[in-house]
Amino acid sequence: MEIDKKEVLRYLGYHGKPAGEEILKSIDSCIRELSENTSPRCLSRILPLTLEPDAVTVGGIHIKSHDLRRHIDGCREAVVFAATLGAQADLLLLRSSKIDMSRAVVLQACAAAMVEGYCDEIGLEIAKEATIQGLYLRPRYSPGYGDFSIRHQHDLLGILDCQKKIGLTITDSFMLAPSKSVTAIIGLTDQEQSCHIAKCMDCKSTDCPFRKD
Repeated sequence: MEIDKKEVLRYLGYHGKPAGEEILKSIDSCIRELSENTSPRCLSRILPLTLEPDAVTVGGIHIKSHDLRRHIDGCREAVVFAATLGAQADLLLLRSSKIDMSRAVVLQACAAAMVEGYCDEIGLEIAKEATIQGLYLRPRYSPGYGDFSIRHQHDLLGILDCQKKIGLTITDSFMLAPSKSVTAIIGLTDQEQSCHIAKCMDCKSTDCPFRKD
């Protein structure tokens, strides 16, 4: 799996500005370390979807969210999705933070780009399977986006049995563990979409330093 270096630089705050040779070498080294020491894993399930005025129900999970409801308007099913780089990524980040903080910052950015790239790859595979049934994917939408409460991380992990199958759990503050992990809902629609992989598509945080131009 290739890690997009442009995404890494975006996470590091370069936003189109040229990076020095030292940073580029550090990125290459961190990418190599992550690629050699992590084994990304994922789970997904297609579930029935019920739409309400300001809420949705996915496979028995009732989610009160105007933003999610608007995002998957017109969908009749949804994919519940989870992915993780695994515990080894967290161990690498922890070790690096104790030895070389500047490298740890780069490693953190590389790991973030890696898990996003992995999710995009899996999204392409799901999209191919859906196309056979005449269905198309909406961009994935995760707990914490808009008014989609982060508390629903627990529900998504439970419906996929993530702890048992891929070792993905949740903390008391509803953060995913391992940290380089993603959960999401992906709407399925019979309306052809021009793109099912998007960044910042509905996020209202226009001042976010990681937002794409």
